[in-house]
Amino acid sequence: MTPPIGARLVCTALPLSGLVRVQRQPLLDARGLFERMFCAEELAAAGWTQPIAQINHSITRQRGSVRGLHYQRPPHAEMKLVSCLHGEVWDVAVDLRAGSPTFLQWHAERLSPDNACALLIPPGFAHGFQALSDDAELLYLHSTAYAPQAEAGLNPLDPLLALPWPLPVADMSDRDRSHARLTDLFEGVRL
Repeated sequence: MTPPIGARLVCTALPLSGLVRVQRQPLLDARGLFERMFCAEELAAAGWTQPIAQINHSITRQRGSVRGLHYQRPPHAEMKLVSCLHGEVWDVAVDLRAGSPTFLQWHAERLSPDNACALLIPPGFAHGFQALSDDAELLYLHSTAYAPQAEAGLNPLDPLLALPWPLPVADMSDRDRSHARLTDLFEGVRL
């Protein structure tokens, strides 16, 4: 089926190299809405060149809850396309690429169905979010399947990152809370 004319993705580079805001262009009519969530051809120019290896879905029940900051170490480093299907989140990406001029800098975007934005996060970044509403629902497309042996994370409350979570942190998993805080010994991710 050919999508209606106008259903497309608009990609905008963000301040951290490789990080991209993906703006969906929803088509509305009396029946409802149609929008493209992924297009390999349109996202190739933004850096997505692999097939989708895995699709994940999450629902965060409590407003103020934080998930993340997760990443996978090479050779399982992954690109993610994160979209919010219900509610609203403050979505964060942290540059962990060794030698990057923006090493340990972060950028955040508000994602919701109302603004039709997604975040395209390149390999070598950690990702997390805070739910700004109850029952925030996210869809994640991954370029690489989950590899438990490559799993890693940053502590979302690390003072070195100084993330200004928009709401008081209401809930966080023990796993996320237990990630070590950064030290001068952290060299980053070598891709």
